[in-house]
Amino acid sequence: MPALDTAAKGWTMGDDADKMVPQKFCPRFGMLAVEMGFVSVEQVREGMAEQLDDDIANRPHRLLGTIFVDRRWMTFREVEMVLERLFKLQQQ
Repeated sequence: MPALDTAAKGWTMGDDADKMVPQKFCPRFGMLAVEMGFVSVEQVREGMAEQLDDDIANRPHRLLGTIFVDRRWMTFREVEMVLERLFKLQQQ
């Protein structure tokens, strides 16, 4: 696998990689859905794999919440609850 030309972009990935991550990390939808007890880590993995399969097959991209509702792992209200929490965290 060829190395990325990070030096040309002005940064390197050595021991300073953690400095590139913002101090105020915003969790993703799947992480919050797991933390809130709506889905399991394995279900998030399956949903992400389904997203990737759709993208590779040039099917329309679907959000994880849509996939979880389609598979009946979450309800519309649970998706709304995760999104509400996600938006509140982003505003802090």
